[in-house]
Amino acid sequence: MSKLFETTTIKNLILPNRFVRSATWEGLAADDGAVTQRLIDVAVRLALGGVGLIISGHAYISREGQAGLWQLGVYSDELIPGLTEMTKAVHQRGGKIAMQLAHAGSKAASHLSGLDPIGPSTAEIGGSHIGKEMNKKDIEKVIQAFAAAALRAKRAGFDAIQIHGAHGYLVSQFLSPYFNRRTDEYGGSIQNRTRFVVELLEAVRKAVGSEFPVFIKLNSEDFLPNGLTVDEMISASEILEKAGMDSIEMSGGTFLSGKNYPSRQGKPGQGEHEAYYEAAARRCKKALKIPLMLVGGLRTFETAERLVLENVADYIAMCRPFIREPELVNRWKSGDRKPALCISDSGCFRPGFEGKGVHCVVEGRLTS
Repeated sequence: MSKLFETTTIKNLILPNRFVRSATWEGLAADDGAVTQRLIDVAVRLALGGVGLIISGHAYISREGQAGLWQLGVYSDELIPGLTEMTKAVHQRGGKIAMQLAHAGSKAASHLSGLDPIGPSTAEIGGSHIGKEMNKKDIEKVIQAFAAAALRAKRAGFDAIQIHGAHGYLVSQFLSPYFNRRTDEYGGSIQNRTRFVVELLEAVRKAVGSEFPVFIKLNSEDFLPNGLTVDEMISASEILEKAGMDSIEMSGGTFLSGKNYPSRQGKPGQGEHEAYYEAAARRCKKALKIPLMLVGGLRTFETAERLVLENVADYIAMCRPFIREPELVNRWKSGDRKPALCISDSGCFRPGFEGKGVHCVVEGRLTS
């Protein structure tokens, strides 16, 4: 049997295989961020499809941190019953599910919340200055909001939580010198820029206890001038491991990174790796003892297996392939090792912005 299908454990979380559904905005939550039946149905299909660990779409931990329409929320105790229905449905099908906790920072949708965006520094985006620089009170308030959200996730039955520290959202902004221009203890060196997430982790640990699995998603690099580098990412990872992080998922890029946007379109060019961040993952894995999840461009069973066998990553995370094929893991396990059907055109996200939920439009054309 392939190493991809062996049972593994992170902290006290037992997983049936090494496949992870990387956090994916589904565009299916209610206007207030509440769980809907369609959102539950997506999670159930992933569980039935054999995904070892499902990570929810990014869930906003406070109203000013909302990134966009129909995004899952975890900012209020009133949302716990719906979240509990989701975890129960997944567990009844034998699945495991983690919640990704997120705050959009200066990228937040102020037109939805009616609140001003906040970030480590005022951001310069498209020639405009966006968002208020957070003061110490703002920092503490957001940290406590993450901790409260983590406790809600635990109470709702999630098996773990993941802090969204990638793609140019708030935690990523603190880590990146492109966004973080602070001159206090939260800015400057990578040690100082990691301070916010270390304090966040400490607060989350206090809320959920020492045995509850806590993960983070990080950029391998920002692909921006004066952005987070691979060297700095490795330093931040080592700091977070020492602070008690249980696993790291590696991604890369931001909404300003052009062709290096996290959801790159098209197949790799000549000489390019199928796995976008393989080189960075190789370096990071050598520096860490905690498990490393790798996402980004993975489409073939052979590459996934090679990355695990060569100790580049411990877990294989995918996003768009599971939009097209929720049952991909079971297909590969059955012996059908043809590549994922996803063509990486990102057309799946367009219906999400139209209120129809994220889904594969190519699959729709083929079956209509």
